[in-house]
Amino acid sequence: MERPTIYLHTNWTCPIRETRMLLLCHILAVTILQILIFSENWAFAKNINFYNVRPPLDPTPFPNSFKCFTCENAGDNYNCNRWAEDKWCPQDTQYCLTVHHFTSHGRSTSITKKCASKNECHFVGCRHSRDSEHTECRSCCEGMICNVELPTNHTNAVFAVMHAQRTSGSSVPTPYLPLLAWLFVLPLL
Repeated sequence: MERPTIYLHTNWTCPIRETRMLLLCHILAVTILQILIFSENWAFAKNINFYNVRPPLDPTPFPNSFKCFTCENAGDNYNCNRWAEDKWCPQDTQYCLTVHHFTSHGRSTSITKKCASKNECHFVGCRHSRDSEHTECRSCCEGMICNVELPTNHTNAVFAVMHAQRTSGSSVPTPYLPLLAWLFVLPLL
């Protein structure tokens, strides 16, 4: 008597492979997320400490050299910072100056940023012109490209000498990371 040939239906293995592949993809995604959280290198603008930027390792023109955002009569802060010249400030300057002109509704009309001497920084603050209904705010700061923001009122139109401060880039406390990982894995179980 001849034995019957048994053929296995291969469709039974496909769902298992798909499930395994889905599980592996999910684990990979969770692992990448954990690496990003542990590294604390979130590159969000709110976490960038521009007062702690260090000059590149290329030779500087003189000791304690620094750079400032520089623009002349730019229409808005974004374009001023984006197209700022990348050059070292002259040796007779120690600060970064920002001059912001805006309307009574807060719309910027002119922004000038440059390297400045101590004498140029004596006239910080805001002045309102009744004739033109415009306000001019001036601020000075010390440090590598510290003139990122615009002065808009008496609170931030100041002569600021900043010191480097270390800030944490992570918004998730480390003890909660394993809990977060399990939240991602639980739906697969």
